[in-house]
Amino acid sequence: MTAAVVALVLVAGAALWAAATGVGPAGADAAALREAVSVRTPALTTVAVLITNAGGTWAMTALACLAGIALWFAGRRADAVFVAAATGGAAAAFSGLKRVLDRPRPPEATRLVVETNESLPSGHATMSIVVIGSLVVVGWAGRSASARVLMVLAAVVWAGLVGLTRIYLGVHWFSDVVAGWAVGAAWLAVCVVAWMRWRA
Repeated sequence: MTAAVVALVLVAGAALWAAATGVGPAGADAAALREAVSVRTPALTTVAVLITNAGGTWAMTALACLAGIALWFAGRRADAVFVAAATGGAAAAFSGLKRVLDRPRPPEATRLVVETNESLPSGHATMSIVVIGSLVVVGWAGRSASARVLMVLAAVVWAGLVGLTRIYLGVHWFSDVVAGWAVGAAWLAVCVVAWMRWRA
């Protein structure tokens, strides 16, 4: 693995440790939840629910499956396997981490949607990074510089919005989301390196 990938893996580990132990980003958890509750409106909640559903683990998995099938039948089988492996690995990673870390979600009274599993890391944040990021990777070749910038910006904005809705809806702590983003970025980086070496 390259130094950048190792660095991302270390950052992900640090983010998980910080959230689990209540240091670093976790110091802003209570304040972020209070702020989220204070700005709620019916219209904003409707938008947040739409975004969180579109960025949910099942929706992201379905998108990855459709993309993988399209790539496979387009003759881009290495790309199809990359998207499928990245998505499946991400789902397994965040699910396993949730069980191991077993962090409770924010108080039920603050939640606007129903969630029953553990809190750390945010699966929505992890999957939004990995799935959309993997689609950016397979769509990278042959694009102009401006198109690539727009692709990256769109991916970052989407992952950011999905993560923020989880805090707004009261189902994740701020540090859960930060850890989810970090885990997703680290896993995507590992998959990209493996994919590039396989293709080479």
